[in-house]
Amino acid sequence: MTRALTDGSADSSIEVGKHRVYGLPVDAETRCVHWAGRTDVVAIAFHCCGRLFPCHACHDAVADHPAERWPRDERDTRAILCGVCTTLLPIADYLLVDACPLCNAPFNPACRFHNPLYFA
Repeated sequence: MTRALTDGSADSSIEVGKHRVYGLPVDAETRCVHWAGRTDVVAIAFHCCGRLFPCHACHDAVADHPAERWPRDERDTRAILCGVCTTLLPIADYLLVDACPLCNAPFNPACRFHNPLYFA
């Protein structure tokens, strides 16, 4: 599904399992135009809107509001989507692993550098 934004650009969303992922995704495992490597298979539900996005740049590109970080006391929230097995993981679990604990799909280790953009 593609919809026009007020500035004339377009965003897209895609079904990944039973979950809709917004932004600029390029494939069914949540890789986007910003991060399209083999291990870029995570989408994050943003605290501000609850919508899943592949990355902060996708949120910035299509959302009509600023991103909000998840507070520390909400790390039990299932806000991380593994694009391979389509399981929603709790934030706390995601922050401790380098691969999906269910399907063993490796996650991009460089994503740790972006954690402050998503989590307080």
